Amino acid sequence: MKRLENKSALITGGAGSIGLITAQKFLELGAKVILVDLKEDSLQKAVESLDNPNASYIVADVTKSADVENYARKAADKFGKIDIFFNNAGIEGVVKPITEYPEDIFDKVIAVNVKGVWLGSKYVLPIMADGGSIIITSSVAGLSGTVGTSAYTTSKHAVIGIMRSVAVEAAPRKIRVNTIHPSPVDNRMMRSLEAGFNEKDAAGVKAELEKSIPLGRYAQPYEIADLVTFLASDESKFMTGTLNVIDGGMQI
Repeated sequence: MKRLENKSALITGGAGSIGLITAQKFLELGAKVILVDLKEDSLQKAVESLDNPNASYIVADVTKSADVENYARKAADKFGKIDIFFNNAGIEGVVKPITEYPEDIFDKVIAVNVKGVWLGSKYVLPIMADGGSIIITSSVAGLSGTVGTSAYTTSKHAVIGIMRSVAVEAAPRKIRVNTIHPSPVDNRMMRSLEAGFNEKDAAGVKAELEKSIPLGRYAQPYEIADLVTFLASDESKFMTGTLNVIDGGMQI
């Protein structure tokens, strides 16, 4: 029997690199998956690339309670209960010192990365199957500070608080709630941040960041998906309230 056989999964940020590769892995392991993201064309392309009848999508703005309630209700209508919720949607904002950071972008980052996670937990928890798993995407930025990323860093610290609160509230139903904390991942978000740190030498920024990682490189999206899969599976059934760092030793 496959590790996620007969499991149903909901993934926000499903059209992004980590969400999509996690969906692919879940499907390979027997799960049925719904991807949630903001743009329908991106979701259509994502589901087409998965090429699996057990993959579908729902368009939603995770900052809007009506949208979140709607994707939770549609997921419940489709599956009855959700076994796995990968609460993953997030944005990076811009790279600016706090004295120059645009307030509107700060608000947007907090809305997506914090309120979106909070709303997802609020509306998906009631439709979770007892014994299910919620995985929330934080970052190594949720464990330390970085110059120029006050909004993103704040948001990734904040979701640890959501995780810990929900882990206690969900424990009577044996629902586990954990965060993941990746180092820089080799994907679109890091290309944006590298350019934000130094538009004229983004490649140099990447090289310097890689030097700060003892294993000498960025994480690959599939490696993050492997960790999420472990936390989604019954192999992690006695883990809740934990911070799971996957950073190549960056936090040593």
